[in-house]
Amino acid sequence: MRKLRIGIVDLVTKGPTRALYARVMHANLASIMPQVVGVWCEAEGHQVTFVCYTGFEDLVAELPADVDLVFIGAFTEAGLLAYALSNLFRSRGAITVLGGPHARCYPEDARRYFDYVLGFTDRTVIRDVLQDCARHRPLGVHRAAPRQPVALPGVRERWKFIEPTLRKAPFFKIVPMLGSLGCPYTCSFCIDSVVPYQPLDMQVLQDDLKFLRQQLRRPRVGWHDPNFGVRFDEVLDAIEAAAPPGSIDFVAESSLSLLSEPHVQRLRRNGFKAILPGIESWYSLGNKSKTGKVEGLAKVEQVSDHVNMILRHIPYVQTNFVLGLDSDQGPEPFELTKRFVDRTPGAFPGYSLLSAFGRAAPLNLEYQRTGRVLPFPFHFLDNNHAMNVKPKNYEWRDFYDHVIGLTRYTFSGRAIVRRFRATRAAIPRWMNVVRAVSSEGFGRIRYHTELRQRLDTDQHLRRYFDQETTEIPEFYVERVRQDLGPLWQWLPEGALYHDHHAYLKSEEPQPLEPVSVS
Repeated sequence: MRKLRIGIVDLVTKGPTRALYARVMHANLASIMPQVVGVWCEAEGHQVTFVCYTGFEDLVAELPADVDLVFIGAFTEAGLLAYALSNLFRSRGAITVLGGPHARCYPEDARRYFDYVLGFTDRTVIRDVLQDCARHRPLGVHRAAPRQPVALPGVRERWKFIEPTLRKAPFFKIVPMLGSLGCPYTCSFCIDSVVPYQPLDMQVLQDDLKFLRQQLRRPRVGWHDPNFGVRFDEVLDAIEAAAPPGSIDFVAESSLSLLSEPHVQRLRRNGFKAILPGIESWYSLGNKSKTGKVEGLAKVEQVSDHVNMILRHIPYVQTNFVLGLDSDQGPEPFELTKRFVDRTPGAFPGYSLLSAFGRAAPLNLEYQRTGRVLPFPFHFLDNNHAMNVKPKNYEWRDFYDHVIGLTRYTFSGRAIVRRFRATRAAIPRWMNVVRAVSSEGFGRIRYHTELRQRLDTDQHLRRYFDQETTEIPEFYVERVRQDLGPLWQWLPEGALYHDHHAYLKSEEPQPLEPVSVS
């Protein structure tokens, strides 16, 4: 096999940006699998150029013009940027490969623009692509391992790709690590709910933590586990064996069901500075939030007490909610969340609009079967800029009125001040302020408000929401054009549209072709 010149692009954003929050945080959102692919490609004897795209780089200039093969990792919101990049590098003679969540969720669409589209990816899949390395057009080849890999290269092996990415973070730098794959919970909207839980090698984890302490004065580690601490004692034993208390700071996403006070106290002793638990709903998913069958105001009070307990030990807590679930109806879910904001002033609420990402979850089949999925361009499927599932119990204008009211309440001057005062540590205090006044707080208020006004005044947009037309409103086309900037010219024809029922069609029995009998 000849030695290939390989480019690897990790897209952590969907286009050029100059936003303050992006400058502070985007480099800390780097994914692990593009780095892993880089390690595997070099192990096969190839030359790798790696770029983590944070929105501030010139992608065309940073990758060599003569690359043979380009791997792109992307979430669905960056899908159109990935398509434009693939078109550009194909025009230069390169073979292109797409991996990451978008490739898993929308393989049928991605095959139109890439030579290879990857599902679950292990070293064998990468080796097969490298050995073949051929054009596959007009439809690319879909390749996938039968399951997630049982082992991954650790931080030490990925360091040559991690270090230049960390240099892009101006204030604090977070190293991505994994202790497990998959999740034991079955949240119907989540891509990890269908992936069996699998712990990774604890010895590799320990070696990586020891390595980081040699490389950085006070490392910060962001655990990318879908649900950190499922095997709590085993993981914490490994951390304690490798990193004395106070030597490394940690950030993790976990569930309230795992965050008992003894566990939280142990996390605090071992340097955990931020925890992101999923609350999701006041009417369902009680196992994940450790509330069982408790619902409504009683759940608000129980969860609030639990989160306030965590805040006594962990300085930064982000609580995650999904708005528009089928269990929600009327103003009550939004009013209960406002009550939670009042009762838990130190927590930063993260709001996501219910979204169905192609093949991400089996429930999406039901949404498609009942005609509730809208064909919004991928660019807006980031859980906030479009809700592509028609609400079961709301009319669109009423729903957005509730969303705007809750967002304004959460990021009002009063709420920002209360959150600032309720947060003890300096970095979490100011991070809350930055998030509130930038794109995540004020920016979403502006966006949702404009969209709500257009539902009254823009007839084409209203007809699109009401599923009377599939022609994309100019409001969305223009935003894609602005966000992609110079790469807009490379967006393939038709890429703004996709078959939003592709998953359903692939699962339904296909009619037999007629056979002529002579």
